[in-house]
Amino acid sequence: MDAQHLSHRLAQVADFVPTGARLADIGSDHAYLPAALALQGKITMAVAGEVAAGPYENMAHEIEKNGLTDQIIPRLANGLAAIQPADRIDTVTIAGMGGTLIADILDRGQEQLAGVKRLILQPNVGEYRLRSWLLAHRYQIMAERLVKEDDHIYEIIVAEPSLVPFCYSNYELLFGPLLLEKKDPVFREKWQGYLQRQQGVLDQISSAKQPPIDKIKQLEERMQLVKEALADD
Repeated sequence: MDAQHLSHRLAQVADFVPTGARLADIGSDHAYLPAALALQGKITMAVAGEVAAGPYENMAHEIEKNGLTDQIIPRLANGLAAIQPADRIDTVTIAGMGGTLIADILDRGQEQLAGVKRLILQPNVGEYRLRSWLLAHRYQIMAERLVKEDDHIYEIIVAEPSLVPFCYSNYELLFGPLLLEKKDPVFREKWQGYLQRQQGVLDQISSAKQPPIDKIKQLEERMQLVKEALADD
């Protein structure tokens, strides 16, 4: 993968970046995403942020290699601290991390989010935690997409600040309010796989000499929710 050939997952994230965006890509690794968008002429400028020196050097190399030093700024910084007021960032992408970590990055960087109009988030796990943060901080989910790559299914969540009161149920926070509306084949594959794995765990702990009753009950309740989500409406 490089800026000329994004992975399927990152290409799907890129789809949600508005034309003309001033982008901050946090945890940018090699800066493939902002570099690809810049080469396509889709963004005005970008900040590529990394917290570690090695990935930062990789970003700087990729940006220079593609002749994008006037358009993409690499910054060594923790999370949203990579964003400076003069950047006038309106779109933030954070991809390839756990949902809890993404939520923590957003929480610590609320000052930098002041002028941001769109968050494009791709958690590897922990989607419930991330949606809960978005709800608590009045970000409405505008789009959701499931992407399968290398036998793993990823969720992309696009959220924007809302002035209008809204609410999501725990059920919607778990499965995704917009994903629930579609229940496409990838949704079914994801949650059927989850059921199979959890059934294996349930069988294993139920056969213990002293089965953990509370744990079993918790697993059974979650599995029942998944079965309800998979049922045809």
